Amino acid sequence: MNTKNDKSFDFWNDHSLEFLEMAMKRDFQESIISCDGYGKKIRSCGDTIEFYLMIKDNVIQSISYDIKGCLFSHACANTVIKFARMKPIEKAKEIIKEDIIAYLKTLPAAEEHCAVHSLAAFHCAIDDYEKKQG
Repeated sequence: MNTKNDKSFDFWNDHSLEFLEMAMKRDFQESIISCDGYGKKIRSCGDTIEFYLMIKDNVIQSISYDIKGCLFSHACANTVIKFARMKPIEKAKEIIKEDIIAYLKTLPAAEEHCAVHSLAAFHCAIDDYEKKQG
């Protein structure tokens, strides 16, 4: 029987639909062997986020990711993809952690580092692409 102190009982009701969708979505989760931009960040706890970018005419056509981490990391990575896919590189660079937090609505304050971690890996992928372009 679920009790008042059982947080798993409240999970579905405590989060916004946006958060739940982004946390459970796996449409873009895959590793790519050959991509235009690749970025990877590993936190001290071992959580890892990798982004793979496919870019044409300076527009991010496709993004995929791989994660070793929690639902909060998935939610943040998918939100980055939602904001960056089919956008020019310069526009995608403007995404900030507050954009992610605002969109998800119910990302716990203790998990905001997942937004920062996702953006760091994403920016590494953009930097990799730009370095390859010269």
